[in-house]
Amino acid sequence: MATLADIAELVRAPAALSVPGDVVAGAAAAGALGPRTPALAGASVLLYWAGMAANDWADRGLDAEERPERPIPSGRITPTAAVGLAAGLTAAGVGLAAAVGGRRAAALAVPLAATIWGYDLLAKNTAAGPAVMAACRGLDVLLGASGGRLTRALPAAATVAAHTWTVTALSRREVTGAEAALPMRTLAGTAVVAASAAVPGVRRATTRPEGPTGARPDRPRVAAVAAVLPAALAGWYAARYGAAQVEVVRDPSAGRVRAAVGAGITGLPALQGALTARAGAGLLGLAVAAAAPLGRRLARKVSPT
Repeated sequence: MATLADIAELVRAPAALSVPGDVVAGAAAAGALGPRTPALAGASVLLYWAGMAANDWADRGLDAEERPERPIPSGRITPTAAVGLAAGLTAAGVGLAAAVGGRRAAALAVPLAATIWGYDLLAKNTAAGPAVMAACRGLDVLLGASGGRLTRALPAAATVAAHTWTVTALSRREVTGAEAALPMRTLAGTAVVAASAAVPGVRRATTRPEGPTGARPDRPRVAAVAAVLPAALAGWYAARYGAAQVEVVRDPSAGRVRAAVGAGITGLPALQGALTARAGAGLLGLAVAAAAPLGRRLARKVSPT
């Protein structure tokens, strides 16, 4: 009988902290932040967990040789239970998105679910694997934007997708180790991703009460904070994830690669926070970024990779 700890390991439960920020960043960029945003984030988490369970079900034969300690090859969870859990979580995630977001959310949740399963069953071990996984994250960002103007969220979706490409490319060498050229490429990609998130976005002008003299003395200060916060959060993301990739360049062993992949997963909330702040939701961006240190702490108990 599988325990909750076994299921948490199967779905990489702590790694789900990297998921809600996709939806929040997309909603902020599209001007769609509202009461349904948390529910869409919940739907995103369900789909993420479904993908993790389906991943281990699809890899059960390979894991029996390379990672026999995982829940399925160790016998703690049966293959039937794993694929059943993946299917149930998929249905729940799509159903929740449709219930709270209507047709527009469903129109993104369905292809997102299909892309997740397509990655696990078909694309993961092909040259298209990183691109397909990147598409999953990009669609996840757009799911959050489904209640607003999707086009405004496309830059955020592309940024998160590019980050995901770097993590997925590294993850393909978690067991064998990598040549130094791979982390050098992903490190360059991380630099571009961080730079794109650090650039302040275009904000609509807001009407604010004027002071007695007609001046608005607090506006420069607010504008300065709005410009600095995305850059600070993007710099935090780049420093943590970039440092882990530098270590892989120095020592491209499997252990270093796994550490870099873990840093990429647990560091994603800082990037999402930068994108959220860039869209004008500074405090919410800080809240999203706060999941990064929490995710690193939980990853010590349950591996996110």
